[in-house]
Amino acid sequence: MIKFKRQLPLHVMLIPGILLVLVFSYVPMAGIVIAFQKFLPMKGVLGSQWIGLSNFRFLFELPDFYIVLRNTIFIAGMKIVVGLVFPIVIALLLNEVRLQLMKRWIQTMVYLPHFMSWVILSGIMIDILSPSDGIVNQLLKLFGAEPIFFLGKNSWFPYIIVITDVWKEFGFGTIVYLAAITSINPSLYEASVIDGANRLRQMWHITLPGMLPIIVLLATLSLGQILNAGFDQIYNLYSPVVYESGDILDTMVFRMGLIDFQYGLATAAGLFKSVISFIFISLAYFLAYKLVRYRIF
Repeated sequence: MIKFKRQLPLHVMLIPGILLVLVFSYVPMAGIVIAFQKFLPMKGVLGSQWIGLSNFRFLFELPDFYIVLRNTIFIAGMKIVVGLVFPIVIALLLNEVRLQLMKRWIQTMVYLPHFMSWVILSGIMIDILSPSDGIVNQLLKLFGAEPIFFLGKNSWFPYIIVITDVWKEFGFGTIVYLAAITSINPSLYEASVIDGANRLRQMWHITLPGMLPIIVLLATLSLGQILNAGFDQIYNLYSPVVYESGDILDTMVFRMGLIDFQYGLATAAGLFKSVISFIFISLAYFLAYKLVRYRIF
């Protein structure tokens, strides 16, 4: 009781955050019932016809659904893999920079895009990749190559999505890995110098193993993002021309619900994604605890 009284101000500080989560995350979950209805806005949730699993059956019979699911897993999977490897490499290289001023400047520059929205960055990328006057195609023309419509070709679009996402977010991962490197015991490096190890061997046998727990943790937790390919990014960059390779579950739900007004079908697709994501997130936390003893509380 004494401990509770001492921590009472901290509990009071949690109230606004708890209320926000309840109002915007838990209360809207009541709308899941729309997935099992032929929902009509005029009749509302209570007056709409109950049709059971018909929306799910119709969803799974759509030929485009499996293309969208494949695109989602492919894009999200590539983002997870490249988004893990690239920051590790950059962190290892930055750790070898001995000029602190330059090191901090590079950290700031690579971290800056993380704070910018995809609305802004998408406009920048559209200009850079423009087939007519974009800087990338201008460089290709200098070497005698034909211009490439990067955002209008199915063969290019998924990879452009992954590359631009890594460019935006790798700075955040780099900071995390650099923080992990600072926890490595400096005496290990001193002992390796005495043994005659060069910088490359120190990186391979000391720095990388020292980062391994946080690498395993982040890799495991990223499993929960396997169906999250990035709605903000893709919605601002894609077009009907690249639906075959760029359409994902989130954009399909958006079109079904807010453009085609198929509320029940859109809710069914969203619920399907949420259930699968919940399973993967649960698996991720279970593996994180087993592998590196990670706990959220």
